[in-house]
Amino acid sequence: MVAGYLAAVIGMALAFARRQHTGHDYFLAGRAMSGWTLAFSILANQASAVSLVGAPAFVALRPGGGLRWLQYELALPLAMLLAIVVLLPALRAAPGPSIYAVAEQRFGLGTRRALAATFLLARGLALGVILYASALVVAHALGWPVDAAIVAIGLFSLAYTSVGGIVADIWSDVVQLALLWGGTLAAAVFIIGHAGPGVLDAIPADRTATLILGTGFRGDSFALWPMLLGGVFLYLSYYACDQTQAQRLLTARDDAGARRALLLNGLLRFPLVLSYCGFGLLLAGLLRTDAGFAAAMQGQPADRLVPVFMMEFLPSGLRGLFLAGILAAAMSSIDSTLNSLAAVTLDDVLRLDPTTRPARLGRLTSLGWGIFAVASGMVFARSGSGVLELVNQVGSAFYGPVLAVFVLGVVAPAVGGRAAVAGLVAGLTANLAMGALAPWVSWLWWNVTGFLAATAVALAAGGAPAAAVWPAWLRREALLLLGAFAAMLAVLLVLPLIFGRAG
Repeated sequence: MVAGYLAAVIGMALAFARRQHTGHDYFLAGRAMSGWTLAFSILANQASAVSLVGAPAFVALRPGGGLRWLQYELALPLAMLLAIVVLLPALRAAPGPSIYAVAEQRFGLGTRRALAATFLLARGLALGVILYASALVVAHALGWPVDAAIVAIGLFSLAYTSVGGIVADIWSDVVQLALLWGGTLAAAVFIIGHAGPGVLDAIPADRTATLILGTGFRGDSFALWPMLLGGVFLYLSYYACDQTQAQRLLTARDDAGARRALLLNGLLRFPLVLSYCGFGLLLAGLLRTDAGFAAAMQGQPADRLVPVFMMEFLPSGLRGLFLAGILAAAMSSIDSTLNSLAAVTLDDVLRLDPTTRPARLGRLTSLGWGIFAVASGMVFARSGSGVLELVNQVGSAFYGPVLAVFVLGVVAPAVGGRAAVAGLVAGLTANLAMGALAPWVSWLWWNVTGFLAATAVALAAGGAPAAAVWPAWLRREALLLLGAFAAMLAVLLVLPLIFGRAG
C-alpha cells in the first residue's frame, strides 16, 4: 500500500514536470486551478501529520486535553469570512507567485523584504516540526531511528516537490486528503470492532468536555476565549498572509474560484478535525480496556500514542493504509511549504522573477530549503515538547504582526512603509516579551497581542490618520459561514451529552 502510494506520487510529479517550462508553470500552475481542487488541497495541508499524530494524543493523554481542542475550530468560519472580505481582493492583485509583492505595491520594498524574512524564518522552523511528527510514526513502524526517518521523509517529499512544482503539490494533496481521512476512519472502525462497544463506555468523562470557559491568563491555554479569539487572528493570518496557503489562492483561474476555496475550507474542515479528535477519544477508551495497549504505552511520551497503536493493533493491510495516510498528511504540508519557501527566496529576497526564469532554478532553491528542514526537524526531535503545541506556538509568535501589516495596507491608507515595518518589529517584540515575561499567559493570545501592538505602533508612526477604507460585505458567504459557526457551536454543546448517555 505504502510503496504503491509513493510510486504514484512520483509518477504524478514526473507527468506534471514535462509540462513545466517557466516559473509561471512551476509556482503558479498557469493560474488555471479550480476552486474545488484548491479547497481540497488547502484542507489536506491543514490536516498535517502534526494533526494526525498530535491531536489524538492531545485528546487522549495530554493534561488539560480532550475534546476542548474543538473550540479552536469555532474560529475558522469567522476567519474565512474576514479573509474573503478584507484580504483576498488585495492578494489576488499580486503580479507573481509571492503575496508579499502586494506589500511592496502598498508600502515599498523594505516592507516586502521584512515580511518575506519573517515568513522564511517562521515557516522554515514549522516545517521542521512537521517532519519530526511524521518521523515519529515512520520510525516506530520501520524500527528506524527518528533522525533517519526525518531524512527519508524529507528527501522523498523534496524529490516529488522539486520535480512537479505546485501543480503536483495541489493534485497530490487531493489524493492525500482521501488517504488521511479514509485511514483515520478505518482505524476508528477497527477499534470499535476489536474492543467492542465497551470502548465507548470506557472513555474518561473529562476527555469529552468541549466548551471550557476561561481567559488563558492563568495557565489554562486551551480555554474558550484564547482559542476562539486567538484562533481568529491565527487562522486569518495563516490562510491569507502565509505564503504556503495564499500561493494556492493565486493559482485559481479567477477570483470566484479563490473565494470558493476559502468558503469550502470554512465549511469542511470541522468534520475532518472532528474525525481525528473522535479517533483520539477511542484510543483513550482503548487504553482503559486493553491491558496490552496500556502496557505498550507505559513510559512513552504522549505523541507515541498513534505510532504504538498502529504497530501493536492494526492488521498489516490496514496498517499500510494508515501509514500511507500519515505519510500523505506529512507530505501534503511539506510539499507546499518547500515550494512557497523557494518562491519567496527567489522573488522577494534575491529579486529574481521566477515566472520568467527556468523551472530548474525553483527546483534548486527547493533543494536548499529541504536540507534546512531536515536539520531543523532533528533539532525539534530533541526538544521534548508536544508536536501539536510546537507548531502552533511557532506560528502564533509571527502571525499577529504579519496580519496587522496586511490589514493596515487595506484599511489604513495613511500608514506608510516605515510605519508598517516599525509595527511589525513592535508586534514581534511584544510576543517575545510575552513568552519570556508572562509564560502563564496562553500562547494563543500572542496572535492578538502581536496584532494589536503592531497596529498601535504603525498607526502612531503613520502621522495624521485618514479615513479608514472598509471593504464591501458579501451576503452569501456571510450567511454560509456564520451558519457554519452556529452549527459547530451546537455540536460542541451536544457532544458531551451524547457521551454521557453512552457511558
